[in-house]
Amino acid sequence: MKGQNILYTVKEVAELLKTNVDYVHKLRKSGLLPFLKIGQYKVRAESLYIFLEQYEGKDLTDPFNVKELDYNV
Repeated sequence: MKGQNILYTVKEVAELLKTNVDYVHKLRKSGLLPFLKIGQYKVRAESLYIFLEQYEGKDLTDPFNVKELDYNV
């Protein structure tokens, strides 16, 4: 994925992250995943890659309240 000049729609990001469109919009609104708007919201593949690396090991259940994962639960 890194280095590719590809734009993903919200729906495509939801499919890649195995989540739903509403959750992807929460990521967008929280500012955790930067989008641009060209007709509809889109994210660069590079931005998605950076997001995944930056938030690995985090609990993103609530994108407005990011926490460290508790591995003891």
